[in-house]
Amino acid sequence: MSKETENFIIDILALANIEINGSHPWDLQVHNEKLYKRILSGGTLAFGESYMDGWWDVPKLDQFFTKVLFARLDKKIRNWKTLGLIIKSKITNQQNFIRAWKAGRVHYDIGNKLYTRMLDKRMMYSCGYWKNADTLDQAQIDKLELCCQKLQLEKGMKVLDIGCGWGGFAKYAAEHYGVEVIGINNSKNQTKLAQESCKDLPVTIKFMDYRDLEGQYDRIISIGMFEHVGYKNYKLYMKIVSKLLKPKGLFLLHTIGGNKSVIATEPWIDKYIFPNSMLPSAKQIANAYQGIFIMEDWHNFGPDYDQTLMAWYDHFIEHWAEIKDDYDDRFKRMWTYYLLSCAGSFRARKNQLWQIVLSKGDITKYQGIR
Repeated sequence: MSKETENFIIDILALANIEINGSHPWDLQVHNEKLYKRILSGGTLAFGESYMDGWWDVPKLDQFFTKVLFARLDKKIRNWKTLGLIIKSKITNQQNFIRAWKAGRVHYDIGNKLYTRMLDKRMMYSCGYWKNADTLDQAQIDKLELCCQKLQLEKGMKVLDIGCGWGGFAKYAAEHYGVEVIGINNSKNQTKLAQESCKDLPVTIKFMDYRDLEGQYDRIISIGMFEHVGYKNYKLYMKIVSKLLKPKGLFLLHTIGGNKSVIATEPWIDKYIFPNSMLPSAKQIANAYQGIFIMEDWHNFGPDYDQTLMAWYDHFIEHWAEIKDDYDDRFKRMWTYYLLSCAGSFRARKNQLWQIVLSKGDITKYQGIR
């Protein structure tokens, strides 16, 4: 390893007030001197993998990433792996019908045992709404109630939940608003648990792709699924939703969003957490629904995702002893990196959380709810 390589990394981190082996909780502690060369040659993918390998630590990893992303240091070390993902995304549809099932296998099917301990009681794996909440359970209940009010649910309505997860919204809407819910997702583990959770309610959970959907629905909702659709399919997705939505219906899209338009995701996230995913920009979403829907309401509460992710991390660490026999220490470091890097990203305002209410323009008035 050359001293120049080490000094280059040190100088870059200094731009974010981060020291190597410093005393601040956000300072990077190096355990392997080969780290500098590995980062320079492998970019963000190598940085994440080297953490998984135990080559470095940070006492407060969320604070580290907040500083890194506020200073835009991720833009200063790019490599061929990032470029490769962009080229591959341009050439092929990374979220086509066949590839769309990969996220379910790689991420959502890694074990309900993990998620039942990390998430809230209703198993909501999406941003909570912390406006009036002090706990994760309450934040998720408030988010579900917010969604129901925005959709203006009424007893007897037929609701479609695209990407229904473990059935949290479907169960809540059926119990509290007397609606019938059809939920779909592409995770076998989620489907099975959701079916068990909602078995005594007017809820049907199906293991299927959104492109195979048929029927007519009074309301449609999608919570945390649009991130898996892919930029080549955004317009198709909106057309399918429009076809399924009855006249005077409402569609609520709950999605993480990025500040700029991209066509590929960060390499480490793509490889280890959410394969073939990408975060849409406001421009990409608007272009997708242009000529199909009109926007009735656009609500951003991205900072709430920071608080949600930190609550998930606290639960994960608190219950690690109960699940460690099913995983290993490298998985623990990988999951820690995932949760805390994402928390830092929302705290640095690099990512947003949007709830967008869309209609076909055939309603006379819509009042936004906060």
